[in-house]
Amino acid sequence: MPSRPTQTTERFQRLTAEFAKSFGDARGLIIVRAPGRVNLIGEHTDYNGGFVLPIAIDRDIAIACRPNGTRRVDLCSMDFNDRASFSLDALARDEQHKWVNYVQGVAQFLQEAGARLAGFDGVIQGNVPIGSGVSSSAAMEVASAMAWTHLLGLTFDKKALALLCQKAENKFVGVNCGIMDQFVSVFGAAGHAVLIDCRSLQHELVPFDASRALVLVCNTGVKRELATSAYNERRAQCEEAVRRLSMRYVGITALRDVSVAQFQAAA
Repeated sequence: MPSRPTQTTERFQRLTAEFAKSFGDARGLIIVRAPGRVNLIGEHTDYNGGFVLPIAIDRDIAIACRPNGTRRVDLCSMDFNDRASFSLDALARDEQHKWVNYVQGVAQFLQEAGARLAGFDGVIQGNVPIGSGVSSSAAMEVASAMAWTHLLGLTFDKKALALLCQKAENKFVGVNCGIMDQFVSVFGAAGHAVLIDCRSLQHELVPFDASRALVLVCNTGVKRELATSAYNERRAQCEEAVRRLSMRYVGITALRDVSVAQFQAAA
């Protein structure tokens, strides 16, 4: 369900006030945001080339931002009560302020894609529970990409932007995630889930009638961070299974290709 307008207005007022406090005034800023998600069905199938059915939720990462006329990005995180900056000409993992690596990763691959980036000042605030399995990291990446595209008038195909954000998490942050999280953060629409074929990246908006069914998301308080979990190990195990099965059967390039009979025979 979407946030109530009064909640959004009050939140953005706080974000604007924090920007003025951090950077002198709030003239000329814009606010971009990208949602988190829950997955209705298809767990751990995205990186195995399968199908997933996620839905964007009413929790997001928002960035208030404004060009600063330099090649530096200066960021404040309201959630971490922290501040960090980096140069677009010297991108490197920041082990002290790890949250900023998601922004740096997006910057690296936007530039590698040919975008001429410029620095900006920004304040980041999210109501996506961090480490709770609802894709706060993907929302951070997509919001960062949106900040640059809107500030600089860049044009990127939405699918290409989702893939770029996934690449930022894979190659810069170091989490070998699939495409689902970034894809639904980009393509999610109110009142719809997104059916994604993770091999072809064809997708379909599937109507979700909130008057007939609700998605109840419970925050247990147990942290789940892909960067420090066994996620990469599980993916490596799936890839090893594909390698072994492909030696036994023709045409196996992902677990999606394995029939139940083939799996049972090889078990």
